[in-house]
Amino acid sequence: MSELEELYQQIIVEHNRSPRNFKRLDDATRTAEGDNPLCGDKITLYVKLDGDVISDIGFQGKGCAISRSSASLMTGAVKGKKVAEAERLFHEFRDMVAGDRPMADPKSLGKLAAFAGVRQFPSRVKCANLAWHTLHAALAGAAEPVTTE
Repeated sequence: MSELEELYQQIIVEHNRSPRNFKRLDDATRTAEGDNPLCGDKITLYVKLDGDVISDIGFQGKGCAISRSSASLMTGAVKGKKVAEAERLFHEFRDMVAGDRPMADPKSLGKLAAFAGVRQFPSRVKCANLAWHTLHAALAGAAEPVTTE
């Protein structure tokens, strides 16, 4: 395993053990539910918008290490960003882990690049993408829960 792969693995383990923004936001302006029945991952995402800026974000739920660490890193990456920037990150992340197109430079995603290797494990792609698809639904104001099925 290369030093970079080892670092990425450490990032995922750390964010699983101590997820950032693992909280309920009582003043959330958008909320969405996500479910990955294959792995048992479930998430509730809370987004507080101030105009078109994500001023706060939190999540609660249960899931595997990939799912929890993805939600943790995602919330940190989009907090303080404009909705359009968060949507751009959603598309870049999705393409990185599951896209049919060649990946953009993973370095442009910062710590989110830790999930670049997930692409090699199709059964784990849904785990990594669950929080992101839930964010996408929340930002769109979707009422239906997100499911990976």
